Amino acid sequence: MSESPTSTTTRCEYTQAFLILRLFLGLRAVLAGLEKFESKGSYSFAGYYENMKRMATGITGASFLPLWSTKLFAMSIGYILIALGVTILLGIKTRCSLFLMGLTYVALSFGLMAVQESEGVAWLGMHVALVAGALVLVQHNRYSLTRD
Repeated sequence: MSESPTSTTTRCEYTQAFLILRLFLGLRAVLAGLEKFESKGSYSFAGYYENMKRMATGITGASFLPLWSTKLFAMSIGYILIALGVTILLGIKTRCSLFLMGLTYVALSFGLMAVQESEGVAWLGMHVALVAGALVLVQHNRYSLTRD
């Protein structure tokens, strides 16, 4: 027996839902990474390292996390977010990129949990949920540069 129109429509809707999630998560990551380079209205590497040093010392001062670990994480997070955002937008190793993005959001959440920033943790928790949803729908990824 041939497939019913309902199952074809459902597959199409899953593909559209995944594409919307992929676009949102990719754009969100790229823009979150880029905003870390902003300082006093301009974007620069100097501004990035100044911002991230301030973030690392703030987290260390308000938590049990050592400065070396917060500094290592802070100095790389902008680049990680941009790279993962671009790979998700372009559909390059989408499954792996989504998994790594989920881990990145969990790591960011851990830092905010350590400084007892509940509102930020809740926002990141929503991002983790969206990544988890995208991972469930990744089998419907029809528009990508590479196959998973």
